[in-house]
Amino acid sequence: MSNTTSLNPSDILGKLSKEEILEDFRIAQLSRHASLMGRKEVFMGKAKFGIFGDGKELAQIAMARAFQLGDFRSGYYRDQTFMMALGELSVQEYFAQLYAHTDVEKEPASAGRLMNGHFATRSLNEDGSWKDLTKKYNSAADISPTAAQMPKLLGLAYASKLYRQNKGLKSFKKFSNNGNEVAWGTIGNASTSEGMFFETINAAGVMQVPMVVSVWDDAYGISVPQEFHTTKGSISEVLSGFERNDDQAGIEIIRVKGWDYEALLNAYEQAGKIARNSHTPVLIHVEEVTQPQGHSTSGSHERYKSKERLDWEKNWDCNAKFREFILENEIATADELDKIDAEAKAQAKSEKEAAWKAFSLEIKTELQEAVQLIKEAAQKSNRKVVLEQLANDLSKTLNPIRKDVISAVRKALLTLRKESFATKADLRKWLDNQEELNYDRYNSHLYSQTEWSVSNIKEVPVVYDETSTLVDGREVLQAFFDKTLESNPAFFAFGEDVGKIGDVNQAFAGLQDKYGPNRVADTGIRECTIIGQGIGTALRGLRPVAEIQYLDYLLYGLQMLSDDLASLTYRTKGGQKAPMIVRTRGHRLEGVWHAGSPMGMILSSLRGMVICVPRNMTQAAGMYNTLLQSDEPAMVIECLNGYRLKEKLPSNLGEFTVPVGQAEVLREGTYCTVVTYGSMCRIVMAAAEELEEIGISIEVIDVQTLLPFDLSGEIGKSVSKTSRVLFADEDVPGGASAFMLQQAIEEQDLYHYLDSAPQTLAAKPHRPAYSSDGDYFSKPSEDDVVEKVYGILHEANPKEFPKL
Repeated sequence: MSNTTSLNPSDILGKLSKEEILEDFRIAQLSRHASLMGRKEVFMGKAKFGIFGDGKELAQIAMARAFQLGDFRSGYYRDQTFMMALGELSVQEYFAQLYAHTDVEKEPASAGRLMNGHFATRSLNEDGSWKDLTKKYNSAADISPTAAQMPKLLGLAYASKLYRQNKGLKSFKKFSNNGNEVAWGTIGNASTSEGMFFETINAAGVMQVPMVVSVWDDAYGISVPQEFHTTKGSISEVLSGFERNDDQAGIEIIRVKGWDYEALLNAYEQAGKIARNSHTPVLIHVEEVTQPQGHSTSGSHERYKSKERLDWEKNWDCNAKFREFILENEIATADELDKIDAEAKAQAKSEKEAAWKAFSLEIKTELQEAVQLIKEAAQKSNRKVVLEQLANDLSKTLNPIRKDVISAVRKALLTLRKESFATKADLRKWLDNQEELNYDRYNSHLYSQTEWSVSNIKEVPVVYDETSTLVDGREVLQAFFDKTLESNPAFFAFGEDVGKIGDVNQAFAGLQDKYGPNRVADTGIRECTIIGQGIGTALRGLRPVAEIQYLDYLLYGLQMLSDDLASLTYRTKGGQKAPMIVRTRGHRLEGVWHAGSPMGMILSSLRGMVICVPRNMTQAAGMYNTLLQSDEPAMVIECLNGYRLKEKLPSNLGEFTVPVGQAEVLREGTYCTVVTYGSMCRIVMAAAEELEEIGISIEVIDVQTLLPFDLSGEIGKSVSKTSRVLFADEDVPGGASAFMLQQAIEEQDLYHYLDSAPQTLAAKPHRPAYSSDGDYFSKPSEDDVVEKVYGILHEANPKEFPKL
């Protein structure tokens, strides 16, 4: 195992000037003072929670010195010193995030949407177009779940490999300089116990990508000491079997102390060179790190650390040891260092105060406006005393937030409910304006707001001609992917069994041989990092299709999709995007784990993604084409039992698009509207034929996408004609069928059209039993649809439709 004591020594004092070393000291002290002040701000009630990077300053400064333009970080919520050292985070911005300032200019990482310690650079221009990522330092937007930063780190590093090896990407100058970029990850020692960490390390060793992972090891995970987290108490010991040697590829492992300035600079310099030059992953185990203020503002580490440990942490604090190093090497005097420290403290205080002033002044201005309007309304109202008291209480609020202001105005309007509109007109107008502003501050950018939004992609109808032959559905997809691989060098696909055999259903058959393993690639069985691989490469301008073999297996990657991808545009307020496509398949097949339709789970957890549920492979191909022209993340759930069904091969394959959010009427009818999607379309259409034979005409609607949902109101138009509606799918009761019902009832005002209660038809609440009989008795069948529709009509007209 590599160790910094065995590294070739470099003369740090010869490589760095006095000014550079003292600048490192200044940054370390500036960051430390920001941490100390941040904790106090929380305890003073000016922020809700704080988590800080004190104790990690020196290692992060060393990492920043090895970090180059074009590189990416995917890190940990204690990396403030690193961001400050790069010049990508000012102290004022740091405190603006602590206060949750919603001005993106003041808090560019998340516009106040994330708690402090969550860092991001803005990869996009205001119009949503890409900046030149090679000319800037890049930080992927942080997320809180422990170790969840690791999977996308793999993807960020993998992108460099693709940019270096795929000649078709050489023109993508704003995204890469021949794949020379390193992806730098950081993680706390306790979080290395998570499966996501191990899965990422293993995948990186297999794939050989330029990834450097720093483990900040302070020997605890909140209150739990290292021996409860890690075998042998050392993550580098645990990973020793992954280490590369002369005969086998693997990862490089470096150990270094978190207080040793020279050794840290050596370690990061070497790690950067190894990863950048040979695309070998590196793990740097930074040991003997301290955490002076404990884990966060929610508790004190004195409760669980011994006096001996606390004394050790004080003596071996990295900033204190750095000061000793400078004095011992006569780089500066104690007075010079005291002066630098005092100036750093003053700067931190000044920028903190500026951040608070900017944040609070904005709200105080709104408060003053609201108080004045309430008082003016009071003069015209017979509830004057109540309104004036409300205004006075609001004006005396200590450290007011917007909730205080808006709530007071809403209470005032409620008090004025029986007054003339003239009395409350100005107050109402002010609140309406604030609601627009607050929507932008707190609710915007869940989906793309750029010209590349899926809703802006032009519809191109499918075309058939005399050359359009009947083929297996999977051949339609194969032909589409073939054309797309040929025309779009940024497009590539990967997943379990996708490469050599062309996926388990053969939609990529023969395409690896034609385009190579960088375009159509196999992966290990590792759904979590398949998703991360897609997120990271999409963050770097590529257009990945990440395959999850079966819909049931989505659970392995659901956290990454939910916590990271689906919320990315929202939590950066349009500052980053990762337009990856998750390709999977589900619904009908066999048994508990291969016939899943957990659509309710997907709809609840993946808001922010487009969810496509095509009924056949032609529709799927059109959806893929639409999505590849947009800049939004998406999931396409193909019908597992549709690959061998015959479809006509379009003559404009690769050109036609299917509009997202557009429901399609598959069959017109008059008695009842049946709304469905995916494999259920065939079942409902078969049921419609059977119902027609007994004189019942139903209208069948395929919603095609669940997010977004029926934007043009096709369901409402249909129900206004039929007066009855049934929502049918294969999810559990109360899942996607309930979602569709809610969307249609509330968004399309179906209530006024209905002559019968709206109904749903879903699968049983358990997983489907094995075999064709298991399918029949677990999921909706043609018979179920027929009887359900008949039952709706029987209730409305029992004479014409007597009980079965």
